[in-house]
Amino acid sequence: MKILVVEDEVELSKSICLYLKEEGYVCEVATDYSNALQKTETYTYDCILLDISLPVGNGLSILSQLKQNNKLDGVIIISAKNSLDQRVKGLQMGADDYLAKPFHLSELSARVGAVIRRKKYDGSTTLKFNELTIDTSSRMAYHNEQPLDLTRKEYELLLYFIANKRKVLSKNAIAEHLWGDDMDLANNYDFIYTHIKNLRKKLVEKGSSDYLKSVYGMGYKFTDQ
Repeated sequence: MKILVVEDEVELSKSICLYLKEEGYVCEVATDYSNALQKTETYTYDCILLDISLPVGNGLSILSQLKQNNKLDGVIIISAKNSLDQRVKGLQMGADDYLAKPFHLSELSARVGAVIRRKKYDGSTTLKFNELTIDTSSRMAYHNEQPLDLTRKEYELLLYFIANKRKVLSKNAIAEHLWGDDMDLANNYDFIYTHIKNLRKKLVEKGSSDYLKSVYGMGYKFTDQ
């Protein structure tokens, strides 16, 4: 799951990202309006944490642009307590939730998880694909109710595939989703192939059908068809 933190308070953004990374999220930061706008127009995020007051710009303008571009990223407004009118306006414009500063990071993480469940999984903490089940609350994957021994990236990869079952996912989309800004450090996509190979091996060894299909020149698809 990939999160964008739009926040100009550097120490707060660092604290948020550190906590969310420990919770298993990929986290990126934008500290000003132009950088935030560039990221939201270029990439897709599972959830955007959006501060309203930004240097040289307003977070609500970014929210408006997201809606104009028909982007489906989840949005949680994080703002000072004295900006009630703007928080209400943000919800009316299509934000999914708001949280007033100061807040506990555990509550923020819970709200992020709730928004992602509503936006991507119809509010459920469980995803199923034939004999495979994923419990997003415990971050565990199962084959016929038997736990799968997956690394964090393998779990995220399986979750991404099942959430987008029967869709062709490009290598670039997979890399962006699982590694965020860090993907720019890679010279090629060999690391994706390695994770997919390892995930496929673990699923097949557990008795699962081989759902991971390579689509020549395009990417990968998780399908039973």
